[in-house]
Amino acid sequence: MANPKHDQVNFVRRRDRAVEDDAWIAEFLQRAAVGAMATVSGDQPFINTNLFVYDAEHDCIYIHTAKAGRTRSNLEQSEPVKVCFSVMEMGRLLPADEALEFSVEYAGVSVFGTGRVIEDDAEATDALQLLLDKYAPHLIPAEDYRPPVVEELRRTTVMRIDIESWSGKKKEVGDFDGAYWYAAPSILASVRARNGE
Repeated sequence: MANPKHDQVNFVRRRDRAVEDDAWIAEFLQRAAVGAMATVSGDQPFINTNLFVYDAEHDCIYIHTAKAGRTRSNLEQSEPVKVCFSVMEMGRLLPADEALEFSVEYAGVSVFGTGRVIEDDAEATDALQLLLDKYAPHLIPAEDYRPPVVEELRRTTVMRIDIESWSGKKKEVGDFDGAYWYAAPSILASVRARNGE
């Protein structure tokens, strides 16, 4: 029987690079630092890159962002709102004798589902705590910081993507003559260096 999470919408053209192992995809979603959610308003697409957390128990992704903005407006147009969510990681660059043959190692996951703004205070609070647990696992709620409280929910938006299907894709090579890591410093590090921080 076909896995409903690997439907035609998520078909990976390069079958040799497709990953259909749900455990690998779930782990990638749990470990990835940043994701991008695509929404649309009329004929105008919009991508919001943000921190996120994958909730395996409820098979969904939570994001939080500003109280007002384009992503929230797009999600509130109608119910349900179809969205796409993507995470990726770049590996080594792979040089070649011909420019067209240059390549790169990578891994990524694409998720298709429906997005909505969370109106339930308890779910929104739990989602914010999941985000904190992911990005600050070394800090203990109620000991190192005050956990989220309902009153603070009025200052943010918590969104949920209910996952309908997903796909993974990766390219990994073993020994590769001349393979190298992209070495450009981060933008934030460059700005800090210029400012003498």
